Amino acid sequence: MKKIVLADDHAIVRTGVRAVLERLGQKMQISAELSNGKELVEYAKTHPDEIYIVDISMPVINGIDAVEQMVKCHPDIKIVMLSMYDDRISVEKSLKAGAKGYIVKVSAADEIINAIEEICAGRFYLCNKVSKYIVQGFLGKTNSRKRDATGLTPKEKEVLQLIAEGYSSKQIAKTFHLSLNTIHVHRNNIMKKLGIHKQTELVRFALKEGIAQL
Repeated sequence: MKKIVLADDHAIVRTGVRAVLERLGQKMQISAELSNGKELVEYAKTHPDEIYIVDISMPVINGIDAVEQMVKCHPDIKIVMLSMYDDRISVEKSLKAGAKGYIVKVSAADEIINAIEEICAGRFYLCNKVSKYIVQGFLGKTNSRKRDATGLTPKEKEVLQLIAEGYSSKQIAKTFHLSLNTIHVHRNNIMKKLGIHKQTELVRFALKEGIAQL
C-alpha cells in the first residue's frame, strides 16, 4: 500500500486530489493532509517513506523551501510538486530542491497517478505542460542572475518569505518563537547578502525567485 501525504493550504484542492486517488489509484492510501510548509517539514522528519504531493505556494514555509529541508533530512524521499504555476523558474527550483515530479493543477487527473507510479519506480515525472523545459535544458543552462538566494540560510529564506507576504517583524518573531531582535538580525543579514536596502526591492526579489507567491 502506497501512503500519500497531501500538502496544500486549500482544503478544496486536497479534497479534489483525494477524490482522484481514491477513484483511480490502486493500493494508494491518504495518510495525512497538511496545510503549511512548517507542518510538512515536521511530519516528514518521522515519515520519510511516504509519498508527498506538495503545493509550491504555502504559508509559513513555501513548498520549494520545505522540499529542500525534507531532502536534506532524507535524500531519497519521494516528492511530487502540484502547482498552479507552469513557468520555467518554478519547475527548475522544484527539481533542484529535490522534487522528483512536477504537475500543474490543470493537468488531467490521471497524471497524478502516473507521477506517483513513476517516482516510486525511481524515475522523474513532468506533466505534459512543463515537459518542454527538459528539451530546453533548464537544469544546466539557466541564465546567470546578478542576485540569487543560494547564499541565504534556510531560516533566512523563511523570514524573507514572511516579509514578502506582508508579515510584521513581531508577527514573524511569534511565528518562529524567536525574539524580535533575532528577526531584525535575520532581516539585516538578508539585505546585506542580497545587496538590497529597500523593502519593496526585497519583496520583488522574493517573488521573482519563487520564495514567496502572490
